[in-house]
Amino acid sequence: MNKIWLIVQREFLNRVQKKSFLVATVLLPLIFPAIMGVLAYVAIEQKKNATKEIVYFIDESGYFKPDTAKFIFKPFNGSAEDGKKAVEKADAFGFLYVPKFELKEPKGITLYTKVNPSPTDMGDIERIFETNIKDLKMQQLNIEQKVLDELKTSVSISSIKISEGGQEKSSNSKILFGVGMAGGILMYMFIFIYGAQIMQGIIEEKMSKIVEVIVSSVKPFQLMMGKIIGLASVGLLQFLIWIILISTLSTVVLGFFGLQTPQQEMLQMNEQYQAATQDAPALEVMKSLGQIPWGYVIFTFLFYFIGGYLIYGAMFAAVGSAVDSPAEAQQFMFPITIPMLISYFALFTFILDDPHGPISVWLSIIPFTSPIAMMGRIGFGVPDWQLALSMILLVGGFIFTTWFAGRIYRVGILMHGTKVNYRVLAKWFMQKG
Repeated sequence: MNKIWLIVQREFLNRVQKKSFLVATVLLPLIFPAIMGVLAYVAIEQKKNATKEIVYFIDESGYFKPDTAKFIFKPFNGSAEDGKKAVEKADAFGFLYVPKFELKEPKGITLYTKVNPSPTDMGDIERIFETNIKDLKMQQLNIEQKVLDELKTSVSISSIKISEGGQEKSSNSKILFGVGMAGGILMYMFIFIYGAQIMQGIIEEKMSKIVEVIVSSVKPFQLMMGKIIGLASVGLLQFLIWIILISTLSTVVLGFFGLQTPQQEMLQMNEQYQAATQDAPALEVMKSLGQIPWGYVIFTFLFYFIGGYLIYGAMFAAVGSAVDSPAEAQQFMFPITIPMLISYFALFTFILDDPHGPISVWLSIIPFTSPIAMMGRIGFGVPDWQLALSMILLVGGFIFTTWFAGRIYRVGILMHGTKVNYRVLAKWFMQKG
């Protein structure tokens, strides 16, 4: 155990003291606020200098009533063919031709432009016609707008979760959806990134022959464990620094442009609505956020990050020990990452849509898929027995994969120039010694 700890210290200090670690740890948190600052500046300037595009139109139907909220509509005197030609020469966004049409079937309306219009532009013009036609139909049926407004009813259903002890807690499915999605995506990214770092580090040491000196004083299994745990501690440290720096710098950058972070906006909304003593949706959102057990969620995230990282880290370490270059490792990477890909795609197709369904439950229990799947479910509330079973199996999965990978590692780390395939890996695994 003492030798493993020494290797952990070596790996941790070697990584932390590298310039690449310092650059990545400091530069990445600077990039995100910088991007936010640039986008905020561009958006503000674009809004200041925005000019409405000109659209010429011919209305043969008599139904078109222009809305100048986004475009400046100008009648065109001439034929439709002349209008098309005018667009090519004039400094205008396009030419709109409105033929005669039936209100039941508005057909033939065409927009001619010099560039391909965006979906937003097309949607804005389509909504103008939809509003006009709706008003005309209402007039034909002698229906007043006031009557339609009275028919519209907004329904808001409160969601209350009742615990086994009878305690009631409000919940918000959209917020829980966001918590699950963010947790699952972060889990996928960090496990994959830091797992690949283990493989790359082992390949580099194997190629530099340093490992042959190290294994003369420690067992290969101890070396593998030390590298995995050492890099895991580096990953956790880097992750915590990123969270602190990105949160702080983002607040400063947005504040410089007079904008607010989502957290600040929600706090401000909460204060405003509390002052007005109104039970509004924004206040319900704040109430739901306040009742999410963030300490429990963060603890679970860290547990599954460490567990998932150790499982996949062992497998990546075995691959790194078996090959002599990253190119050779590609053939073994895909089978390892299949469970991660399954859980990642299932996050959006099954887990977030039905967090308590059979597929979601099983994916959150199986050790190879549980880190991502459980983070997708955790915000919706997971029964204690399912969480306990999942955690126990995750620890058991780490022990199994470490034992499995260690048998390959102990042989592969000392092999050079061997053409490796799955048959060779199986031979190394079965080899005694």
